[in-house]
Formats: sequence, C-alpha cells, structure tokens
Amino acid sequence: MPFSLLGLNAALAEAALAMGYRTPTPVQARAVPLILAGRDVLVSAPTGSGKTVAFALPLLQQLATERAAAASETRVLVVVPTRELAVQITHAIEALGRHLAPRPSVIALFGGVSRNVQMMLLRGGKELVVATPGRLLDLVEQNALKLSGVRSLVLDEADRLLSLGFADELAAVLALLPERRQSLLFSATIPAGVEQLAASLLRDPVRLTITDAVLGGAPEEATLEFTANGIEQRAIELDADRRGAVLCHLMRLHAWARVLIFVASRRDVDGVVSELRRAGISAAGLHGNLSQGGRTRALEEFKAEHIRALVATDLAARGLDIVGLPAVINYDLPRSAIDYVHRIGRTGRAGRGGVALSFVTALTSAHLGLIERRNRIAIPRERIDGFEPAHSESPRGDAMGGQKGKRMSKKDKLRAAAERAAAPVATFSNASTAPRDGDKDGDRD
Repeated sequence: MPFSLLGLNAALAEAALAMGYRTPTPVQARAVPLILAGRDVLVSAPTGSGKTVAFALPLLQQLATERAAAASETRVLVVVPTRELAVQITHAIEALGRHLAPRPSVIALFGGVSRNVQMMLLRGGKELVVATPGRLLDLVEQNALKLSGVRSLVLDEADRLLSLGFADELAAVLALLPERRQSLLFSATIPAGVEQLAASLLRDPVRLTITDAVLGGAPEEATLEFTANGIEQRAIELDADRRGAVLCHLMRLHAWARVLIFVASRRDVDGVVSELRRAGISAAGLHGNLSQGGRTRALEEFKAEHIRALVATDLAARGLDIVGLPAVINYDLPRSAIDYVHRIGRTGRAGRGGVALSFVTALTSAHLGLIERRNRIAIPRERIDGFEPAHSESPRGDAMGGQKGKRMSKKDKLRAAAERAAAPVATFSNASTAPRDGDKDGDRD
C-alpha cells in the first residue's frame, strides 16, 4: 500500500518515501487515516515501528489545511520525556514538512539550555511545539507561549513520562489546553497508570496494539503484527571484572563501524569510555550529567562515525534513531525487562539487521532469565575462549544487572512498580500548583 492511499497529499507521501519508508509500517497504515479523520487514538507499539511518522504525517496535513488560523498560534503540541527525543522528533517533522508551502514552523523546547534563547525563538509564534513538560510550563509562565489554540495533543512515550514522575506536570499541561481537541497517546506499554491517563485524556479512542503476533480483535480494538526480525540476540558468560577486556576484544574482532554500549550509571559511563580509549578505540559518553551541548556533540559524532563507541545510560534506550547501527552491547543488564527491548531496538531498525550482545555474570544470570521470561524470548549463551568465567553459579536468585548496592534505589522501585502495573499516579483532572523543576526532562539515570 503506498502512502498516497492513506489520504495524504502528494508532498507528504513523497516526504515519507524520502525518509526511507517504501510502504507504511503497520502502525502508520492504521493510525494515519484515523488521525486524519480526527479520532483520538491510543497506540501501544514497540520501538522502531515508525510511531513518529505515524502521527507527524497526518498532523502536518491538518496544519496545511488550516492556514486560516494565525500562523503565530500553536496548533500542535507534542509532549515527550527527554531532550534527545524532543530534538529527534523535531528533526523528523521538519524533514517531513520541508516540501509543504509554506513550511510549518516547528520548535523543540527542553531544559539544559538557555531559557532566554528559547523565548527569543518563540517570538512570532510556532505552529508545532515539541517539548519536555518542565520547560514547557516554565515558558508558559513567562508568557512566551500560549496553549489555548492547541487543536492536537500528542503524548509520546507516555509510560516513560509517568515512570519518571511527570504526572503533576502532565496534569498542569492538560489544564491549559482547550477541551475541544484531538488527543493521541503513544506508549510502548500500557500499565495501569497509562490506562488511567488514557481514560481521562481520550474521547472514544481507537486502540491500536502492535505486537509480535496477530491476536485478533474488533475493528475498533485492532491488534496488528509487528516483528523485530533481523536482531541477533546473544549472551556472553564472563566474570564481571573481565567485561572491559571482553568489550575491547569484541571491538577489535568485529568490523563494526559503530557500537552503542549500555551501562548502569553515569560513573560507569566514564569508566568504560576511559578503558576503551586506553585500548585505542575512539569512544564518547552520554548521560544526564552532561551539558546539552556535550550530549548533542556526542550523538552527532557517533552518527557521523567519527567515534566507534558510544557508552550510555538508559537515557539512550528510547527514541533515538541511529540509522544503520550494527550492534548494541549490554555491558550491564537493564533493570527492567521492557528496557531490554528498548535498548536492543536501537539496532535492526527499518528492516536492517543487527546484533545485540549482553554480558552475563554469575550474579546477573538469574536476572537475564527474568528478562527472557517476561519478554518470552530465549537468548543463547556462549563463552569466549580465553575469557571463560571462573564462577558459573549465582550466589543469589534475584540478582539484577548494574547493581548499585543491595538496597533498591528510588528509580528501581519506580520501575518495579511500573512493571507490576500497580504504580499510583496523580489524578489528571486538576492541575498541580506545586513548584516544578524547570529542567525535569527525564535525565534521571
């Protein structure tokens, strides 16, 4: 099915092709016509399924047909949990809309950079705003932005927004929006908190669930097939203190142009980067303590293949689209099973192949088994000659990857609660007037 049959104009259909989509993905094929028709939509779909294009195309077409509205009025608002996702979505929207006449005005708003600069950029207004919640509310309070003209709202990575504690900010944002609007909610998973948010936010929504199997469903509760073929998943058994040596060995052995390496903490980022550099392997780090300029620079150098290894916390696990990334390595296992899916989803995108390797020690073996059970997968385990582990039995059955100590941190408790789908959330009918952190943009790694 070509994009033109989804009801899109010729310019937008060609823009989708230019971005590498020969035909619509399942989520695009179902969501685009519904959004064009003005329906509220609740979408659950895995990483790499084309969600950004699925909402960007129809919203851009709606903007193009509503030019009677003042160009200075914000008509579309996209709320996201992190700076990187805000920038990536903005770039995608700009690429899709570059052939429209006139081009839509788009801006990304997030913390970590000068608020005054963003206030200057907002002069004259922007039709489409992509923002993290804290900075968005700060700019509204400064009268740099008004949301009374918003006609379409998108909450992207809604589960992540809630797990990072943005419930109060979301309630405040919703209180500023007009009641008559179209609302779109995209989420990788639908725990209880997201269900509650959807119930208060969406009106007569169509639910779309993109999974690895066709489970059936009525037309208004569609379950579509989406497979993550092409990602080779393997686990390497080793001792914890040999992970750096094995990582350097793999980097020398394989001809990967780029590798994304996930670790548990900011301190681990710096340690692994230093070890790679000592081995003569170009590397950079990515975590929440970096300035926005440092984060942007690291990503740009990695995408341009100026460095081979990007070592990151789970800040990079969602939303980042790195074209042609051949490999992902879990130096530390993720704490939650769903984070494993998001991490490995950075490779194998757009139908291309990729490999995902996970380091597993005696202490984390049981946790890898938990990841396998919850994701209903089997990851073959192997050993590398010369790096065989000295210990193969786990001293405890509930070991977790990337342990920072025996007691669970606040973030671990939040993630565990989200996975049990029992985490309490704020009521979204009233705005919170509690003080906010203006740079509360999801960088809690």
